[in-house]
Amino acid sequence: MLTKTELAELLEDHQQPAYRATQILDWIYQKRTRSWDEMSNLPPALREALAQQYPLRPLTHTLTKGSADTTRKFLLQLPDERYIETVLIPASPALYGEKSDRHTLCVSSQVGCAYGCKFCASGLDGFTRNLKASEIVSQIILAEELSGEKVNNLVFMGMGEPLANFTNLTKALEIITSDWGLNIGARRITVSTSGLVPQIKKLALLPQQIRLAISLHGPDDQTREKIMPVNKKYDVDELFGALRVWNANKKQKITLEYILIDGINASTTHAQTLARRAQSINAKVNLIPYNTVEGLPWVRPSDDDCRHFRNVLTKANVSATLRLEKGHDIDAACGQLRLKKEKNEI
Repeated sequence: MLTKTELAELLEDHQQPAYRATQILDWIYQKRTRSWDEMSNLPPALREALAQQYPLRPLTHTLTKGSADTTRKFLLQLPDERYIETVLIPASPALYGEKSDRHTLCVSSQVGCAYGCKFCASGLDGFTRNLKASEIVSQIILAEELSGEKVNNLVFMGMGEPLANFTNLTKALEIITSDWGLNIGARRITVSTSGLVPQIKKLALLPQQIRLAISLHGPDDQTREKIMPVNKKYDVDELFGALRVWNANKKQKITLEYILIDGINASTTHAQTLARRAQSINAKVNLIPYNTVEGLPWVRPSDDDCRHFRNVLTKANVSATLRLEKGHDIDAACGQLRLKKEKNEI
């Protein structure tokens, strides 16, 4: 998929009038056409030339796995026969057959991941490649078609490290937020990162007022390095320096994502240190009990221990939510379904 500027340049090369760009964008993002042949107001020769270079549907739906809480995970195949996942999460479980009025899509940015976060299934099979902007955007279009639901919010928190695919990510963000594209408000988009400091600073300078989430999972270097290998390159102090740059350029509060792992990062001392860190950048904290991943040794704390951890934060006047994760019954942790497919277990 091309941006409006790229499309205009391409059409100029084909000696086509500028208004063709508006026609094509309307077909792709408003009418959601599946084929260049359906674009009846374009010259046949132009349709044929564009079809050879720019497939409209780079993803193929392979499997949907539904959850008791109405979360749905879609397994999608790429043109090179690799697999990615995207998860559609309702705002709350649908009751009495009613539909939720708000849906969040968890979007992948890479095939696999190179950063090796110790709680995550995405990197268990290593890193393969970055997703193209078209493959990122197509996840949204396909999820809406498969579910019949409008996606209201996006989180780049699926497979991969979004900021390691910076060029394709920012191109996708332009398509997603533009009125000629998917027209999803920037404030409804969250980019989650393991903490790539230079890219956080670059992202802070983008005009879109997107939101930022940090996969922190440890409030000090000793704890975080057990969970997040990236901390050896960008330690906690350096990371929080970049987050202050973000605060200087963006209006939304940063979210610190914190997976609670028994015996690793879930003690009262950890909670107290995390509270001080959050206060220093006026961040909110999202607590997530560990979602069991086959092949990984971690254990989730008890519900009481999770609540105690949250209470330490709230008593320190830190905004903290404790999320009993959705999709636990459908292997919704990033990368689990893909791994099973590639091992021919589904």
